[in-house]
Amino acid sequence: MNDPSYESCSPESFDFGEHGVARGLTDVGRRRSQNQDQFLIAELRKSMQVQASSLRFESQTNLFGDARGQLWIVADGMGGHAAGQRASRVAMDQLIQQLLNTVHWFLQSDQVQSVDESEFVSSLQRILHVAHAQILSEAESDQSQRGMGTTLTMAYVVWPRMYVVHVGDSRCYLVRDGVCEQLTTDHTLAHQLVEAGGLNPEDEAASRWSNVLWNVLGGSGEHELTAEVRRVDLMEGDTVLLCSDGLSRYLSATALADVIAEGTSELNAVCQRLVDLANEAGGEDNITVIVAKPDRVLLATRPNRDDELDLRNLLTNPGVSPDDYSDAETLPG
Repeated sequence: MNDPSYESCSPESFDFGEHGVARGLTDVGRRRSQNQDQFLIAELRKSMQVQASSLRFESQTNLFGDARGQLWIVADGMGGHAAGQRASRVAMDQLIQQLLNTVHWFLQSDQVQSVDESEFVSSLQRILHVAHAQILSEAESDQSQRGMGTTLTMAYVVWPRMYVVHVGDSRCYLVRDGVCEQLTTDHTLAHQLVEAGGLNPEDEAASRWSNVLWNVLGGSGEHELTAEVRRVDLMEGDTVLLCSDGLSRYLSATALADVIAEGTSELNAVCQRLVDLANEAGGEDNITVIVAKPDRVLLATRPNRDDELDLRNLLTNPGVSPDDYSDAETLPG
C-alpha cells in the first residue's frame, strides 16, 4: 500500500464554522511510479501587510479581514517524463496568481446579489484560458514536454453559491440528502459518443474511448479550449467532493454517497477510505480526492494564526492609540 500525502495545513485552516471543513488526499496508486495529480484547498481573505504605523504592532505584521470564499481544486496531469506533473503544477500556479490578483475581489459574500454574475463567470473562464496558453507555451519551448496537458476541476464558494469550473474528466460531485450528483461533464470521446447516441450510457465506462480527452489544458492545442462553468446554490448539510479519474473510474456515485454517509464527521477518514477502495479495485492511476462540508458562516470566526492580527479587532479597539507607545519622542514610521 502506498503512503498517501495529506495536505500539510492544520485542520483549523479549513474550518467553515463550527462543523464545516474540507480535507484532501492524493496517492500515487498501485501501478504508477509518479504522482502527476495536484490538489489545493484554500481560503480567500482580504489582507494587508503593515510597513510602518503609529498603532501598536510591528512592521511587516499581516492583517486579515473576513474570509471571502473558499477554493478547492483538483488537477490530473498527463504526459511522459514528468511532463504531466509539470502541466498540473503550471495550471495550479496560473490559477492561484489570477485569483489572487483579480477574480476573488469581484464577487464577495456581502455583494453577491448585486454584482454582474456573467462578468464573474467570464473571469473564471479567462483564467483557464490563461493557464492553457501558458502550458502550451512551455511545451513549445521544451521538446520533452510536447503534448503535456492536465485536467482541472475547481469549486469556488461564496456562500451560498458554488461555481464549478471544469476542463477534462476529473469530477465534482454534490451529495445532498444521501444522493450523489455529478456536477461536471466528462470531456471524453466516450461521453461525446453517448451524447450523440452512438454509445449506450451503460457502456461508457468500459469503452476504449473513455480515457481519450478532447478538452484539456495544454495538450496538442489543436482544439479551442472549452471552459465549463456551472453554478450551484448550496444548502446546509451538503457535501462536495472533487476527485481525479483515478477514483471515479472505480467508485459509482452511489458508492461515494455511501462512504460519505458512513464517515460524516471524520473527513480525513472519508478521504482515506475512498483512496483505499480505489487502490483495492486496481489503483491503475493516481488517486486524488477533496471532501468538503461547506457551511453558511464561511470561516468568519476562524481564529488567526499567531503571526496574524484580525483587522476588525485592531481598528475597533478603543485602547490603541499613539499614546500607548512608551516615552519615545518620535512614533514609528
